Amino acid sequence: MSKLTEEALVAKYAGMAYNLALRLSGNVQDAQDIAQESLLKALRSLGDFREEASTGTWIYRITFNTWKNWVRSEKRRRSWHEALWNWLQRPKSPAAGEGEPAEPAQKSGLEMSEEKEAVDRAMEALAPEDRAILVLRELDGRSYREIADSLHLEVGTVKSRLFRARESLAGRLSAYFKT
Repeated sequence: MSKLTEEALVAKYAGMAYNLALRLSGNVQDAQDIAQESLLKALRSLGDFREEASTGTWIYRITFNTWKNWVRSEKRRRSWHEALWNWLQRPKSPAAGEGEPAEPAQKSGLEMSEEKEAVDRAMEALAPEDRAILVLRELDGRSYREIADSLHLEVGTVKSRLFRARESLAGRLSAYFKT
């Protein structure tokens, strides 16, 4: 396997680091800062990188840790990425034989604002690692194994934390989203 160069690392993984940071942080400016810091950390430690490890998993882990440190130091309230909002509102596919799903009811700006605030509060209430697992699985489409490798957890731990995060969100948002 050829040695990974600085240029190749940035070219191949900058987008991935940014997308993960955006999904975790919830806004563009913070995501840019987190991704940039993550890539700088990766570049500084590139000489120590074991090429037998997955480069993508390594970058995910660095980005996750950078975000986690950012969460610890961040005191202000953050908004969440629009994808989470869309994911929560997506129409559920009907069960076999039930026909077409019903059209979602039109909501006022105030109702939408209240729901968005409820989502923000529900996400803030999750432990940072549970929030990360939820984002990696539901928004980024990562497998349980990829999440486990990225976060240095067992697959069973990932599954149980994901279940717990989903249950917490469902409980906190049941008044807004009927499933």
